[in-house]
Amino acid sequence: MENLTYNSMILQLEGLKVSEQSMYPVFLFFLIFYVIILVTNIGIFVLIAVHRSLHEPMYILFCNLPFNDVLGNSIMIPRLLVDILRPSSERSISYVECAIQAFCSHTYGTTSHTILMIMAFDRYVAICDPLRYTTIMTNKMVIALSASAWGVAIFFISILLGLTYRLNRCRTFISNPFCDNVTLFKLSCEDVSVNNLYGLIFTVLLFVSSMGSIALTYIKITAVCLSTKSKTLNSRALKTCSTHLAVYLIMLMSGFIIILLHRFPAYADYRKISALLFHIVPSILNPLIYGLQCTEIRHVLIQVLCSKKVRP
Repeated sequence: MENLTYNSMILQLEGLKVSEQSMYPVFLFFLIFYVIILVTNIGIFVLIAVHRSLHEPMYILFCNLPFNDVLGNSIMIPRLLVDILRPSSERSISYVECAIQAFCSHTYGTTSHTILMIMAFDRYVAICDPLRYTTIMTNKMVIALSASAWGVAIFFISILLGLTYRLNRCRTFISNPFCDNVTLFKLSCEDVSVNNLYGLIFTVLLFVSSMGSIALTYIKITAVCLSTKSKTLNSRALKTCSTHLAVYLIMLMSGFIIILLHRFPAYADYRKISALLFHIVPSILNPLIYGLQCTEIRHVLIQVLCSKKVRP
């Protein structure tokens, strides 16, 4: 489906292909998960912010993750819910709104990597150099690490989308449930080899730096644990690192599935669903994993729940 009206400011969004019978169940499915994402992520963010016992670098750095999850899903799911209830012919979106959605979607994915990288650094310092932990992980360092996680992502995504915004458009159909960089530059009839090259280099660098830094961190942590043979240190490392590693692997596998399905056009519908799940699944599991696995957060949460039961 093509439209040769150049640089049209109104685009046609395909959305999810759902029948009339499954429209409301699908709507309810995504609505429930969106509410869960908001409640769990905002809840754990407020929990850490309110209780001083959780004002430690590890938990403060973790606050970046629920904030990113809420932002990434809020830019996508509400629009998706509206489109599910609309006929496919009425699923139009302005180019500006589409560009903002693409920018936030890619920033969400990139920041997920950078946040987990700085959290890995925090775990490395805590376990491998515990005596200097308080002098290294100061408030200034926590702010600097958080700012770098967001700054690096925004900088590279700005270049990625900037290369796309410069292109003239001769199509208006977005064959996706939401806007992203690939669907945007596919609207152009110009040469997009620069876009493809930068996107490939950026993706490779992001995954290599992310996987490499976290692998190196965990190798050093493992070496320290094996050399010291301290049960207390090993138990502490296992609790904190297993939580971080579980969150990272969930995010990594979700991203790899999307990249893999991009190589098989015949599975386009599966790719669209996996793109949605890339936002939804980690955002639901992250607060649950940290809330249940981290002893300090779990204790504070139990205290809050128990105090509410006692008050009546």
